Amino acid sequence: MTPATYSRFIRFLQEDLALSSSSIAIALRYREQDPGPLPMILWQYGLVTLDQLDRIFDWLETAQST
Repeated sequence: MTPATYSRFIRFLQEDLALSSSSIAIALRYREQDPGPLPMILWQYGLVTLDQLDRIFDWLETAQST
């Protein structure tokens, strides 16, 4: 993921899914300890629902095609 896409992704998480900055920071810390896709880490630790996870994957698919 390019830095620009990553920034847009974080904005999407905050604005569209209403995730707090602290929730995203927690997921990023877990990612350092156990590397993996950020969407899965968010879901694994209960920071997003399955519906939100689907929206994340839809967003990522759209972002990669642009």
